[in-house]
Amino acid sequence: MLTRKQHELLTFIQVRLEESGISPSFEEMKEALDLKSKSGVHRLISALEERGFIRRLPNRARALEVIRQPDSAVTKGGATAAPTRAAANTNSALTPLRTAPRATPAPANDVIELPLHGKIAAGVPIEAFETSATLPVPAALLGAGEHYALEVSGDSMVDAGIFDGDYALVRKTDAARDGEIVVALVRGEEATLKYLHREKGMIRLDPANAAYDPQFYRPDEVTVQGKLAGLLRRYH
Repeated sequence: MLTRKQHELLTFIQVRLEESGISPSFEEMKEALDLKSKSGVHRLISALEERGFIRRLPNRARALEVIRQPDSAVTKGGATAAPTRAAANTNSALTPLRTAPRATPAPANDVIELPLHGKIAAGVPIEAFETSATLPVPAALLGAGEHYALEVSGDSMVDAGIFDGDYALVRKTDAARDGEIVVALVRGEEATLKYLHREKGMIRLDPANAAYDPQFYRPDEVTVQGKLAGLLRRYH
C-alpha cells in the first residue's frame, strides 16, 4: 500500500510523463506536494522505487519511468486519501491509474551522464586515464551504441573544428574506416584523437593542423577504442 504522499507523487510523475514525455524536476515535485525540502522528495522516490512502482533510467538525469500503478491511494491509517494540490492539478487524469495502463512515451530531451575518461591528446599522444567523473550530454547529440567522453588537450585537430578544452563524444568500437576520426590507443599506454589511415602495412594517424606531422605505427601498436560521434564545447 502507498501513503497519500507516495500516491500523489506517483500520479504527478505519471501525468507529467503523459503530457510532455519528461520527468518533473525535484523542485517541481517538492512544490506540487507542498514539501519543505527536496529531501522529502528523495525519500518518496526511494520508497516508490523499492516498492516497484517506478524506476530510474540509468545514466540519465531527471528520467523516471512508472512501471506499476496502484488501484487507490491509502494513508498510513488505511483511509483513502483526498487529493491534494498535486493530484487536483491532474483533474480527471487519475482515471488511467485505476484502469488498464497506457503506454508512457519515452522521456524526451534526456540528459545522459557519460563516463568522462580523462584527457585525450590532439597533438603529441598523452597518457589516457579513467576517472569516476561524468559529463552531462543531451541525448539528441548521440546515436545508437555505447558512448563515453574525453577532454581534448592540444591543437592538432583545429582544422577539423576540434579545439583544446572541447569534449569529444566517442562511440565505442574497435573498427573504423580510413579517413574517420578515431580514439587510437598507442602501444597500450597513450591515447590520441586523429584521422585514421592504413598505408603500406602501417597505421598512419593524421592531424588536422599543418604544424604537426603524421604519426606512423605498426598495426599491432595501435588499437581503435572508438570513433568521434560529436563534440561538446563550454564557453566560460
